[in-house]
Amino acid sequence: MEYFHTMVRVSHLEQSLAFYKLLGLDEVRRQDNDRGRFTLVFLAAANDRDKQPPPLLELTYNWDGESYGAGRNFGHLAYWVSDIYALCDRLKRAGVVINRPPRDGHMAFVRSPDGISVELLQKGEALPTKEPWLSMGNTGSW
Repeated sequence: MEYFHTMVRVSHLEQSLAFYKLLGLDEVRRQDNDRGRFTLVFLAAANDRDKQPPPLLELTYNWDGESYGAGRNFGHLAYWVSDIYALCDRLKRAGVVINRPPRDGHMAFVRSPDGISVELLQKGEALPTKEPWLSMGNTGSW
């Protein structure tokens, strides 16, 4: 068995693409289906692009628009990151709420524009704790 991809439905494709680009994912393939009236966009992390096949995140955008609730049966996406502080800082400066800051130098949570919870994990050993993250409280749910 090999991991292939995770699919999440998105309400606003361009907002979602901008969010996942901030995380460090790049579009690797796109498929428009006129008959089914949807677009699939496949994203991969830079360090995974050379894997065959690369693990992908599939964004499904239904053209006719639907309202998607936050189903709790879906937990979260998780990504290893090379510098959790730098990524969280970049996300915060772009207006993304850091729901669970990386107080421990190891783990943080953010949410996509569609409410998908994304866990960010420091690859390797946790970084030394530092401000402003150490004093930052949780915001919302994650």
